[in-house]
Amino acid sequence: IRIMAGKVKWVTDIEKSVLINNFEKRGWIQVAENEDWNFYWMSVQTIRNVFSVETGYRLSDDQIVNHFPNHYELTRKDLMVKNIKRYRKELEKEGSPLAEKDENGKYIYLDFVPVTFMLPADYNLFVEEFRKNPSSTWIMKPCGKAQGKGIFLINKLSQIKKWSRDSKTSSFVSQSSKEAYVISLYINNPLLIGGKKFDLRLYVLVSTYRPLRCYMYKLGFCRFCTVKYTPSTSELDNMFVHLTNVAIQKHGDDYNHIHGGKWTVSNLRLYLESTRGKEVTNKLFDEIHWIIVQSLKAVAPVMNNDKHCFECYGYDIIIDDKLKPWLIEVNASPSLTSSTANDRILKYNLINDTLNIAVPNGEIPDCKWNKSPPKEVLGNYEVLYDEEMAQSDGPDRDLRSRSGQSTGTKGNRARDSGKPVLTTWK
Repeated sequence: IRIMAGKVKWVTDIEKSVLINNFEKRGWIQVAENEDWNFYWMSVQTIRNVFSVETGYRLSDDQIVNHFPNHYELTRKDLMVKNIKRYRKELEKEGSPLAEKDENGKYIYLDFVPVTFMLPADYNLFVEEFRKNPSSTWIMKPCGKAQGKGIFLINKLSQIKKWSRDSKTSSFVSQSSKEAYVISLYINNPLLIGGKKFDLRLYVLVSTYRPLRCYMYKLGFCRFCTVKYTPSTSELDNMFVHLTNVAIQKHGDDYNHIHGGKWTVSNLRLYLESTRGKEVTNKLFDEIHWIIVQSLKAVAPVMNNDKHCFECYGYDIIIDDKLKPWLIEVNASPSLTSSTANDRILKYNLINDTLNIAVPNGEIPDCKWNKSPPKEVLGNYEVLYDEEMAQSDGPDRDLRSRSGQSTGTKGNRARDSGKPVLTTWK
């Protein structure tokens, strides 16, 4: 496989050497300036150019790319929330038991995104919600930025009045007509370890959206803040307390360059099993898997399911002190830069295992392939959800899974059918 190094803009936060070494190990790569190329590892902007009507590009069957054309339906903060809200309303309209609500009007199974409003469009709705609980804290984020840029916390309406064009009419306009924001209820009771806030970075590979087939990477990690957490309003401006992004924390005085302020997911599981119990820990991770699958189902109908595409997403999950997980955002280009030795090993393996699924056996890519690789090539991935398999297991499978009822397990037989049923997530 040849990559036109002169024409591909490499993703800026990727270690080019890791990717090239990985390709060379497979005997795939010859970096050349003027050769045909058929494996693309592109930035999201380059993907837009490839699939743009104006450019007139047409990919052949032996060409695959690492993003879906409109991946932003999931990875833009405002569109992710919009699609999840639409998904919940559609299920409600259909009378699906998944959309069931409690006596307070909250979704029982689909309440996994903090209350969020788009700005400027929902400014008046936000003000109405804010006034119901004026002591609440909210976090404001630009929709199209990453690495913690432009994020800040507020607990007074006056803190965003500077963006209000006319306070008499409460009509909100952003600083730039091009830039939209989301404002979400801040999770002010995060689970703390050593007094510090953390979140989870989990990797999820989607090989196709219709039917949905996704894989969970077992080697995710926790990202810790360098300063102990406090809900005190005097610390709202201290991003070392509130934002776990490595791009921010690495500038802190207490940042540790050896471990990078990171724990493996397996260490977190071990810690929770020893402090909260195994059953509660298993329930937490089952709920995280549920969140990921439902978020992918929410965008599947609107996703351009091009046969040349696959995508590895970086999911950011926060756990509160009641061990309830919350989906914060999904990244289209999760950082593959290694800040520590363990980071480098993890991300090297992530790239390797991703390529093994996208292009099994190191063969020439074929987008017509059915994209269901054998178990032995999955590496550290495990099948999280396979829609074709789930449909064969009955329409109410999702609800039974969510409520902890038996749906059959790997290698076991489902009680009701008498035939083996592979479980794709718990």
